[in-house]
Amino acid sequence: MNRYPLWKYAIIVIALLVGAIYALPNLFGEAPAVQVSAAKATVRVDTGTVTRVEQALSAASIAPSALSLEGSSVRARFEDTDTQLKARDAIDRALNTDPTDPSHVVALNLVPRTPNWLSALHARPMYLGLDLRGGVHFMLQVDMKAALERRADVLATDLRNALREKNIRHGGIVRNGQTIDVRVRDQAARNAVFDLVQAQFTELVLAETTEGGDTRITATIRPEAARAVQDQALKQNITTLHNRINELGVAEPVIQQQGADRIVVQLPGVQDTAKAKDILGRTATLQVRLVDESAEGLAAERGIGAVPFGSERYLERGGRAVIVKREVLLTGENLTDAQAGFDGQTQEPAVHLTLDGKGSRIFRDVTRENVGKRMAIILFEKGKGEVVTAPVIRAEIGGGRVQISGAMTTTEASDTALLLRAGSLAAPMEIIEERTIGPSLGAENIAKGFNSVTWGFLVVALFMCAYYMMFGLFSAIALGFNVLLLVAVLSMLQATLTLPGMAAMALALGMAIDANVLINERVREELRRGSTPQAAINAGYDRAWGTILDSNVTSLIAGVALLLFGSGPVRGFAVVHCLGIVTSMFSAVFFSRGLVNFWYGRQKKLKAISVGTVWRPEGDATPAKAD
Repeated sequence: MNRYPLWKYAIIVIALLVGAIYALPNLFGEAPAVQVSAAKATVRVDTGTVTRVEQALSAASIAPSALSLEGSSVRARFEDTDTQLKARDAIDRALNTDPTDPSHVVALNLVPRTPNWLSALHARPMYLGLDLRGGVHFMLQVDMKAALERRADVLATDLRNALREKNIRHGGIVRNGQTIDVRVRDQAARNAVFDLVQAQFTELVLAETTEGGDTRITATIRPEAARAVQDQALKQNITTLHNRINELGVAEPVIQQQGADRIVVQLPGVQDTAKAKDILGRTATLQVRLVDESAEGLAAERGIGAVPFGSERYLERGGRAVIVKREVLLTGENLTDAQAGFDGQTQEPAVHLTLDGKGSRIFRDVTRENVGKRMAIILFEKGKGEVVTAPVIRAEIGGGRVQISGAMTTTEASDTALLLRAGSLAAPMEIIEERTIGPSLGAENIAKGFNSVTWGFLVVALFMCAYYMMFGLFSAIALGFNVLLLVAVLSMLQATLTLPGMAAMALALGMAIDANVLINERVREELRRGSTPQAAINAGYDRAWGTILDSNVTSLIAGVALLLFGSGPVRGFAVVHCLGIVTSMFSAVFFSRGLVNFWYGRQKKLKAISVGTVWRPEGDATPAKAD
């Protein structure tokens, strides 16, 4: 009756082992570290960078506790913050020989101390939120007016080109803020402009006024189109911020929209606030220019002559010079998409670009007139330009679809596509709020949260043991298993634990023990009715299950609602709350019954069970078989 089959005990043992392994990394804490990543699109971080970092530390007589290449960054771990600061200065001097034009980002960070054998099992600690780990919080204001003016500027250029192609005469096109004014002198031209705009520029709405003998047509971006432009600008800025923050190696950064024109950025674990602001405020723009392939240009490229008048010298990946003409043919504003792929004929890695209407026309004309010549794509960051690629134009390219191919790997093609797609901001941003939470305050919050969970667990466990005796001990063990399982699940999901999350963890203890209280009281009730101890245990668990399920499902519904409609700290609370409900149902029912069955189920002639004092109603002479 009260015996588990072997496979159920196997599940309990496996859950216990998995929970212990994946919860264990949270005990090792974090170590001060220095992270090195690329500050420019053309700089690569590889094993050579690891060697340079190692040499720089050795020259400064600094021994890191660990040094490794992780993804696209190098991380050096140290035992204390004093050594960390000295190492940062030494590495910065070695890698960034020109302080005005740094090639690498050398940032302070915190990394887990997880042993290698746990890391090999993909056991990692939970991410800690800003309030627990310390870090920086930024509120960024997106200049939506500039985004709309930029869009109006693009539409004005496209409209001017479309009128020229249709041979529609006009008295000039002028952009005034977010509106476009077109002057025409006769009714035929007026009708032609209206027909063209309604056919090709559906996001514009027209109005007309008469001034003297001319008609002024005012084109304004429709409200729904303006909202789409603003939404797209916000999304592109968020994407760009994600790409930039990857350079800092921040675990679980929070980058989310707040309101119609603001972005919240939270960087847990970042200690170098100035470096974070520098990366967030970076401006990156793209330009397409022709390579100067004159005799003077080629001589300057080889370093045996001066740069010709009307040209400029830039470096490409690998440090080779490229002489390009000053005239800018296209900018990143003309690019709508960039994806990595392969050349359809040679199957070499390539980058496929999609241009807007204006860019398509310009690119078609440029490629038709410059077949066999090179075209350079230059990325500008902080006023410094570097050549991303300089392919040879093989034939005229029309239709707005462009392919860049050549001597590049699939990784380089992917990186180039990423830079071209999200290398610049769609609209300017300004930091309007900045907060820094120090690691000491985060450590204090962790200590307080840990103490609240620990004391809550101990008080509940002591009460259960005093009130329910042996069954109370089973409940306390199940409660400990619940905490272990909850921490393990949060670690496996790599969820972010915040201070509200720790509050939810403390609350989960009280909610989890409620199920055991229901079971224990049901067992007592069955004993009062005269049931044998084995029958009372079986009936107690079976009949309490319905009530436990109902109460937990209703709590889970509330938690899911918080998860769906909440944000920020509310979501952090909801995640732990929902997971705590699921783990508590497993531990309070399945696990605790396994303990009871293991302890009492083997006894065939069980006379009594230790479930605390059983009070009987007055006049009830039924003996209670309990200690």
